[in-house]
Amino acid sequence: MAHRGLRFGIFLAPFHRVGDNPTLALGRDLELVQWLDTLGYDEAWIGEHHSAGWEIIASPEIFIAAAAERTKHIMLGSGVTSLPYHHPLLVAQRFVQLDHMTRGRVMLGCGPGALVSDAYMMGIPAEAQRRRMDESLGAIMRLLACEEPVTLKTDWFELREARLHLAPYTHPHFPIAVASVTTPAGVLAAGKYGLGLLSIGAGLPGGNAKLAEHWRLGEAEAAKHGRTLDRAGWRLVVNMHCAEEDERAMREVRAGERLETLSYFSETLGRPPMRSEDPLTDGLKAGTTLVGSPDTIARGIERLLEYTEGGCGGILFRSHEWANREDTLRSYELFARWVMPRFQGSLTMPAQSREWCSANRTGIFGPNMDALRKAFVDAGQEVPEHMRLRLFTDKLGS
Repeated sequence: MAHRGLRFGIFLAPFHRVGDNPTLALGRDLELVQWLDTLGYDEAWIGEHHSAGWEIIASPEIFIAAAAERTKHIMLGSGVTSLPYHHPLLVAQRFVQLDHMTRGRVMLGCGPGALVSDAYMMGIPAEAQRRRMDESLGAIMRLLACEEPVTLKTDWFELREARLHLAPYTHPHFPIAVASVTTPAGVLAAGKYGLGLLSIGAGLPGGNAKLAEHWRLGEAEAAKHGRTLDRAGWRLVVNMHCAEEDERAMREVRAGERLETLSYFSETLGRPPMRSEDPLTDGLKAGTTLVGSPDTIARGIERLLEYTEGGCGGILFRSHEWANREDTLRSYELFARWVMPRFQGSLTMPAQSREWCSANRTGIFGPNMDALRKAFVDAGQEVPEHMRLRLFTDKLGS
C-alpha cells in the first residue's frame, strides 16, 4: 500500500513514575519536544491531569507556550483539555491567544477527562462528564465562529452575550480534535461538529479492530448534522519503541513497561477497563504496540492503517519512559530516519534518481572517462591504472 504525507508525532500525557524528580521530568518533556522538532516530527499533544502522581502536567497551555518558544516547526496541541473542568469561554480565549502567539502552531484536543479522581476532587459526577464535554464543545465552536454574541445557560456554566475579543489567528480556527478511548462518545462528538479525531483506544489490545467501525459511526453522525469528517484529521495513538534489531528493542523496554503497568495502571488506577494484565505481550500480538527494528515498525504501521479501511492523517506515539533516556531519544531518531520517510513520499525521487544513474551510467559517465583519459594523454602523462581498469570494465558492461 502506498502512503504519502502521513503525519507523525507524540501523545505526551506524560508518564513519569513516582519517585522521579518531577522538576527534572518536566524539563525532559520540554527537551523531548525540542528533539522531535529537530527530527522533523509534525505534532506533539500535551495532556492535562490533576491526580494519581504519574501524569504531572496540569496545564497543557502553559507547557505549549514554553515549548513554542523552544521550537520552530512542530504543531503543539492539548492532548487533551478536559472540557468539564473549565468554563468554555476561558478555553476558547486561551487557545485563541496561543494561536496568535505561536503564529498558527496550536491545536485543541478535547475530552471529558480521563482520570475519575480528577473529576471527583472537583465534584463532577462521572455520569455527567461526557454530556458536559459536548455542551462545552458546542459553546466553544459558536464562540470561535465569531458570528454573533453567545447566550447559553446549562446546569454548570453560563454565557451572557459572550464573544471573543480576538478572532483566531488561523482561519476559520485552529485544528480541533476529540479524544476517543473506549466508548463511541468521542467519535460522535467529532462527527456532530465536523472535527478531528484522536483514537487513543487504537493503542489498546483489540482497539485497532474497532477503528473502521468507529469511523463509520462518526461519518453517520456528521451526515445527520450536515457536516463531514476528513480522514486527514484522524490520528491513531499507539505505543512504539524502535531499535536496530527486534531483540534489542524488546530488551530495552521490557522492564520499564512492566513497572508502568504494575505501579500505575494496576496498583494506582486499579487497571482501567480494556487494559490488559500484560499489555506489552497482548499489544504486540494485536498490532497495537510496535516494538522492534525500523522494518518491523514499518510493517506494523502498514497493518494498523489497513484496519482503518481507507487511511488516516497521522500516527501518534504515546510518550513513555519504558527505556532509558538515551535509548528513548535514539528510538525517535531511528524512526525519523528509517521509517517516517517511507510514509511521507520523500524517498521516491532519490530512489528514482539513483536507479536512473545506475541504469544509464555507461552512456552518461563513459564520455567523462574518455575526456579524463584524453586530458592525461594530451599532457603527455600515463593514464593511471585505476582509470584504465574503469575504462575496461565500462566497455565490458556496454
